[in-house]
Amino acid sequence: MGGGVAVAMAGLVASLVGAPAAGAAPAAAEVRHPVQYVDPLIGSTNGGNTYPGANLPFGMIAWSPTSTAGDQTNTAAANGYSYDTTRLRGFSLTHVNGAGCHPGAAGDVPIMPFVGEVDSSPSADTKDEKYAANFSHDNEKAEPGRYRLGLDSGAATDLAVSERAGVADFTFPEDKPASLLFRVSNSLNGSENAHVEIDEAKREVTGWVETGAFCGRRANGGENNRKSYYRLYFTAAFDRAFSGVGTWQNDRLSAGSTTADGGEGYATGADRAGRGSGGYVTFDAKRDNDVRMRVGISYVSLAGAEANLREEIAPRASVADVASAGRAAWDEQLRDVGISGGSEAQRTTFYTALYHSLQQPNLVSDTDGRYLGMDGRLQRVGRGQGAQYSNFSGWDQYRAQVQLLALLEPRVAGDFAQSLFNFAQQNGGVWDRWVHISGATHVMTGDPTAATLATFYAMGVRNFDVKGAFDSLYRQATVPHPAGLSDAGCPGQCEGQRPNLAQYLDSRYAAQDVCHCWGGAAETLEDSVADAALARWAKLLGRDREYEELSARGGYWRNGFNPQATAGAGYIQARNLDGSWVTPFDPASDRGFAQGSAATYTWMVPQDVQGLATAMGGRATAAARLDAFFHKPDGSWSIRGGDPLRYDPTNEPGIHAPWLYNALGQPWKTQETVRELVDTVYGTGPAGLPGNDDLGTMSAWYVFAALGIYPQAPGRADLLLTGPLFPRAVIAPAGTRRAITITAPAASDANLYVNAVQVNGARRDASWLDSSFLHTGGSLSFKLGDRPDSGWATAPGGLPR
Repeated sequence: MGGGVAVAMAGLVASLVGAPAAGAAPAAAEVRHPVQYVDPLIGSTNGGNTYPGANLPFGMIAWSPTSTAGDQTNTAAANGYSYDTTRLRGFSLTHVNGAGCHPGAAGDVPIMPFVGEVDSSPSADTKDEKYAANFSHDNEKAEPGRYRLGLDSGAATDLAVSERAGVADFTFPEDKPASLLFRVSNSLNGSENAHVEIDEAKREVTGWVETGAFCGRRANGGENNRKSYYRLYFTAAFDRAFSGVGTWQNDRLSAGSTTADGGEGYATGADRAGRGSGGYVTFDAKRDNDVRMRVGISYVSLAGAEANLREEIAPRASVADVASAGRAAWDEQLRDVGISGGSEAQRTTFYTALYHSLQQPNLVSDTDGRYLGMDGRLQRVGRGQGAQYSNFSGWDQYRAQVQLLALLEPRVAGDFAQSLFNFAQQNGGVWDRWVHISGATHVMTGDPTAATLATFYAMGVRNFDVKGAFDSLYRQATVPHPAGLSDAGCPGQCEGQRPNLAQYLDSRYAAQDVCHCWGGAAETLEDSVADAALARWAKLLGRDREYEELSARGGYWRNGFNPQATAGAGYIQARNLDGSWVTPFDPASDRGFAQGSAATYTWMVPQDVQGLATAMGGRATAAARLDAFFHKPDGSWSIRGGDPLRYDPTNEPGIHAPWLYNALGQPWKTQETVRELVDTVYGTGPAGLPGNDDLGTMSAWYVFAALGIYPQAPGRADLLLTGPLFPRAVIAPAGTRRAITITAPAASDANLYVNAVQVNGARRDASWLDSSFLHTGGSLSFKLGDRPDSGWATAPGGLPR
C-alpha cells in the first residue's frame, strides 16, 4: 500500500475498499475482516503509551485526545492520553505510537470543543480547571480511522482521517455558548513560536506551530534537545459561519481579534505555565448545534496543508464517508496476514498488535512530494521514491518492527530506507539514531540505522539507493566524526553516532571512561550487532574486503565479556581505556549500559549465540543460566519485569532472549517461554501491552511470536521457529508474489510444543529457516503436542548459528 494509503477523497472514498479476489473462499473460521478485531485502546495504560485516535497506515495525521491531570504543561502519559485519566484539553493533530519520553512526540495543535463563555485566556488556565472537560469511557469509541467521544460538558466529537487531512463533527448543547479553541502553541513538549489566523469571510482558521524537542525534558541529556526542528501547518475549513471570534496571547484575551502569535518555550512547570497563544471561533448552537470542520496539515507550508486537504477530502465529505474509507484501508492493510482459529481475545490481541506495528513510519511529504529536509530546506522526493517517511525509533525498531515492515510492506520499507538516506545526506552524512519528523534527536545509543538497512536488504528490499546508502553507513562506521568526541546530550542523547570511533577501533571496545556515550558496555554490544549486520550486507553486495573487516568487528562483543565478572559466572561488563574492568560489578546494575542491566545485556549477542555459549562454558551451561533468567529460584516464572536480574518484556535489549534456547539445543524451552509471554504479558484491554510500544516494536514482537517465527538477527532473513498460536496463518502482502502459509492444525492452549516441522512438504529437523524460505515463500507446517519433545531440532550440527 505504498506511499501509505492513497485516500484521494475528491472522488470520495470507494477506491479504498479492496475487496477479496472473486471466488476466493476463505478457509473455515478464517478472519475475513480483521479490522473488526482492532481495539486502539490496547496499550493506553500500563506504560504502553499508545493513543486511541484516528489514523491510517503510515499516515501523517493522527487525531487523538490530549488528556490532563491538572497541569497544562504536562499530560497524563507520554503520548498525551492515558486511559486512567478522564479529563482532556483538546484533540491534537499529530502523535507517535508508543514513544517513551514523557512528554513524548508531537501532540500538535490541540483543538478543544468548549461549552461556556470564553472570557479569559486559555493559556492562563494553567491547571486546566476551566478550558478542559471530563468524560466517561462509556461515551468513548475508538476504531481504526475514527474516534468518537462525548464530554461531560455536553459537547461531542466525531473524528475521521485520510493520510494528511481529517474531518470532524462537533456537537454542542443547544442552550449554552459553543466554541472551538485552537491551542496552537500547546504541543506536548512546548513550542518556540506559534501563529493563528481567523478568516471570517472564508470560514477558515489557519496557522502553524514551530516545535520539536523530542525527549527535551528528560533528566539525562534533555537540554540538548530543547530546540525546534519543524513547523506543523494547518488549515481548518468550516461548513457554517462563526458567530464570534477571538485570540489570546499569554494571559491576554482579545475578543474580536483574528490573529495571534507566541510560543510556550521548552521549559517545565512554572517557567512555561501561562505562556502561549491561540484562537477561538464561536457558533450559534440554538439554530444548529452541529459544526463540521475539515482540516489539512503539512510540514512544508500553509499552501501545502490546503493542497493536502483539497486532494484528500472532498468539500462535502462526511465523517462517515471518510471513516468508511479509513476502515477499508486498514482492513486491506491488515489482510496482509490472514489467521484462522483462535479465541476472540487472541484475534483481538493479534490484529491490534499488527495495527500498532504498521502505524509507522509516517508520511512527512505532501501530496506533491515536497518535504522539509533535515537541513531545514524544502526538498522533493526523487524519481522512484513514493514518499518521504520519518519517525524512526531505531534502537527499538531494528529488533522486530523493521523486519515485519520489510516482510509485509517492502515498498514502504524501501521508501523509508531512502528517506533515512536522504536525511543523512542533508545532515552532513550522519545517520541519526532517532529521527522525529525532520529532526535529529540523537536519542538512545548504537548505530541502529546500519542494522535496519542491512535487514531491509537481506529481506529483499531493493527500491532505494543501495550502493549510496551502504557506502555512507560504512563511512560512518569507519571514519571518526568530530561529534564523536562531544559529551553534549549525554548520556541519553549523545551527539556522536559512533562515539569516539577512533578509540573503539583501536581498543576494539568502547571504553567507559572516554567513550562519550551512554554506556561503554552497551555501545560495544550495539556496535558489534550493527557491524555484523553491515558485514552480511557487504557479503550480499560482493564487497569482500568490507565483509572481512566488518565481520571481525561483529565479534568485538567478546572484548566486553569478563569470564570472572562474578564468582560463579561471566558477564558483559564495562571496561576502562587501560583495559581494566569497571568495578564494583553487580549484574543487576545498569552501570555501563543503557536502559538495562548487565544481566539483560549479556544475552544481547544475537549474531553469535554459539560464541556466547562457548564463552559461558558451553551450551548446557548457557541454557541453565537462561533458565534462571526467566525463572525465580523456586522455578516460577519471572517475565513481567521489575527484577533487574531477570527478563524484562518492557524494553528492547533482551526481547530476543526467549528464542536463544533454539541455538542452545533446547527449543522446547523457547516454545514454552514464548507461549507464556504471549498468554500472560500481552492481552486485551488498555493494559494489554507490557510497556512502551516503542513505535510498534513490542507489538511486532507479539505478531511474530503468535505466527511461530522470529527474525534471528539484524542483517539476516533467517527465521527462528516456535509453536504457532493459530491453526492457520497466511502471510500474503498485497503487491508481492510470494506467500507464506503456516499451518498447525493441533494448535491450542495446551498444544504449544513442536514435535515435527515440514517445509514445502519436506521434513525439517531444525528450529530455524534460512533466508531462502522468506524470499520464495511456501508452506511451513507444524505438528504440535502438549508435552516437550526433547528430540526435535537438538542435533548440534543443525542448530542456529
